[in-house]
Amino acid sequence: MSQRRGTGGARREASERITVTSGERSVQGWTLNVSRGGVRVVLEEPVEPGQEYTLAIGDDSDQQTRRGRVVWVQNESDGQIAGIEFVDAETSSSSGPSV
Repeated sequence: MSQRRGTGGARREASERITVTSGERSVQGWTLNVSRGGVRVVLEEPVEPGQEYTLAIGDDSDQQTRRGRVVWVQNESDGQIAGIEFVDAETSSSSGPSV
């Protein structure tokens, strides 16, 4: 079942590896859902709301690279769930499906 919020478009469930990078720091995690406007992720280490990151979504053979800004975070006992808004035009480092 898809949901809509603002102009982000319909969300689709996803379970892809994600690496969130800023400078020398990289945080690993998994996507929970993806829309045209952003992605909801579960991360192994905390990120800061308002901070921009480079997002590498998927595995090496089918990886999408985007820029994103953390909009909200929810701390959990085993990590953090975060909503990340895409802040770039869609780009791809492969010919795989778009995010």
